[in-house]
Amino acid sequence: MADPNGFLSHPRKDAPKRPTDERLGDWHEVYAHLTSSERDTQVRKQATRCMDCGIPFCHSGSAGCPLGNLIPEWNDLVRRGDWRLAGERLHATNNFPEFTGKLCPAPCEAACVLAISPESGGSVTIKRIEETIAEVAWENSDVAARVSTVASGKRVAVVGSGPAGLAAAQQLTRAGHEVTVFERDDRLGGLLRYGIPEFKMEKKVLDRRLAQLRAEGTKFVTGCEVGGSGLSVAELRASFDSVVLAVGALRGRDAPDIPGRDLDGVHMAMDHLVPANRECEGDGPTPISAKGKHVLIIGGGDTGADCYGTATRQGALSVTQLDQYPKPPDARDDERSPWPVWPVVLRTYPAHEEAGERRFAVAVKRFVGADGHVRSVELQKVRVERDPETGNRVVTPVSDEVDTIPADMVLLAIGFDGVEHMPLLDGLGLSLTKRGTLACGSDWQTSAPGVFVCGDAHRGASLVVWAIAEGRSVANAVDAYLTGASDLPAPVHPTALPLAVVN
Repeated sequence: MADPNGFLSHPRKDAPKRPTDERLGDWHEVYAHLTSSERDTQVRKQATRCMDCGIPFCHSGSAGCPLGNLIPEWNDLVRRGDWRLAGERLHATNNFPEFTGKLCPAPCEAACVLAISPESGGSVTIKRIEETIAEVAWENSDVAARVSTVASGKRVAVVGSGPAGLAAAQQLTRAGHEVTVFERDDRLGGLLRYGIPEFKMEKKVLDRRLAQLRAEGTKFVTGCEVGGSGLSVAELRASFDSVVLAVGALRGRDAPDIPGRDLDGVHMAMDHLVPANRECEGDGPTPISAKGKHVLIIGGGDTGADCYGTATRQGALSVTQLDQYPKPPDARDDERSPWPVWPVVLRTYPAHEEAGERRFAVAVKRFVGADGHVRSVELQKVRVERDPETGNRVVTPVSDEVDTIPADMVLLAIGFDGVEHMPLLDGLGLSLTKRGTLACGSDWQTSAPGVFVCGDAHRGASLVVWAIAEGRSVANAVDAYLTGASDLPAPVHPTALPLAVVN
């Protein structure tokens, strides 16, 4: 059994980072590489802090991990030094633990019983342990292709190669179906490839997992716009018994009402991140570089932080990130976000420790330009409220005072409005919901027979762990649709929402 006193004996210690000067000089991952000996001692101590509590909220789908990861089990296996079996238990519920271990914000840690009281020393470092288990499994060649011994004779098309599409494809291939993944970009991975900066996850991590999927029999077609010139809807329907739409929710939210929005130098966040990632892939210099510029990032979320770290590595003169909301508290407020819901706290990413500054409770009044290019930005202090009738956000200036700061480059990282408009949807007769997503029934099937949806296309821009969970669940639904029944796991229901959202 687990050590019930482990959290009393070992304080929480997060993964060590490389020195700031070193990591700003390259695009390698922020966190330091540990030797096997260092890893074996440090991470095993962290795993010992897990006490295998009676009701492990960490793997509750509503508050903790939507994949239902068997966290107390593999924590105890790590504590005992059984890395191989820990890897097996981790992969039993998660197709891509190296992705979640690097990219997930870890709702499991927020729901950890040790997060209830500060006196406990903080939650178990679940995310760090998970990533380490995955890396050890790869290093020890414990991750092998699982080739199906049966063939259903059914063909499935998966449109989109992000984490949801890849999870669905792997599960369906392992069930014996012939699966082809279509990707409109020149490389596979979706946002994992071109949205996530190299310093958060090096693309060799993605490539080795894709090699496993290919070895298992999944087929991939890149540079193909399904529903357009690449593959018509008629050809898609004639060639495949079922279709999974995992097309993401990449329609970026703009700010057309801000005066000066049309000035050169004001860009959508993805227009900055995608070419920066392409440069790391060897495609040549990015046309939108922050080198020698004063950069302003509008939006306080993950995408903004990705732009932040990218701009500093490109050599920005300064980086400022704006958030309309007040600065959150450093610790959980039990009234505002009681355990185990996702807490409203100040989240500091590694990029924020490297350079620049963040400003809260401010919004852009207008962009100021010269010769058609943005040169500065006027800011006002604001208050954000909800309209009681519509529920929409209302941003109100609280002062007439205007603060002007230099800005040669502005990046809009204020979220996503949903699925992009594409010929594929029109060809299938599908329309978007008010949230900009694709609706489905309790079996993940859209209004088009045999066409299913999962991931951000279904729930809106969300976490990588939810994308994988929905990919696994839609695979169960597709398998049942094609064969009459399915033994594939289905960790989440289409109506499932995090407890933090429900409340």
